[in-house]
Amino acid sequence: MSDNTSATVHDEDHTGPVKNPKQLLLTVFFSFVAPIFIIIGLVFYVTSDNKPAAGAVNLEKALAARIQKVGTIEIRDVNRPARSGEEVFKGQCTNCHTAGLVGAPKLGDTAAWAPRIQTGFDALLNSALKGKNAMGAQGGGEFTDLEIGRAVAYMANAAGGKFEEPKAPAAAASAAK
Repeated sequence: MSDNTSATVHDEDHTGPVKNPKQLLLTVFFSFVAPIFIIIGLVFYVTSDNKPAAGAVNLEKALAARIQKVGTIEIRDVNRPARSGEEVFKGQCTNCHTAGLVGAPKLGDTAAWAPRIQTGFDALLNSALKGKNAMGAQGGGEFTDLEIGRAVAYMANAAGGKFEEPKAPAAAASAAK
């Protein structure tokens, strides 16, 4: 018969790679503790580099763009008297309409203003408030719609129009009484 009994065959086949307590401690260390230190080292390596945000060359500009205001609040004196057409013209319209820039009819140029005057005051006011061709919209700016209307009447009347200067709503109500 052979020396290999079933008990000795069984013991030789099922022995593991760890033969003593020192090997067991090394196995535990390299299986659990070492990966933790490797992960901590990788995290430190990735986060230690000073990288700019994606697509941002100048971080200050990128930050300012991200936290910019959504809206603004303007505080105006609603009780201030409405400005005359001439004052509004000098404050807003004179840059283009005095020099005739970008096709703007000059103040007092009857030939340039005649076809515009024929369209009527409401059409001229609408063009001034919403903008037309190269002229930007004037409504909602520094001047009220009433003041822009007065400037339109001032410019059209300087070129031969006969438009009445718009009155303030409160003044119109008190004048009707």
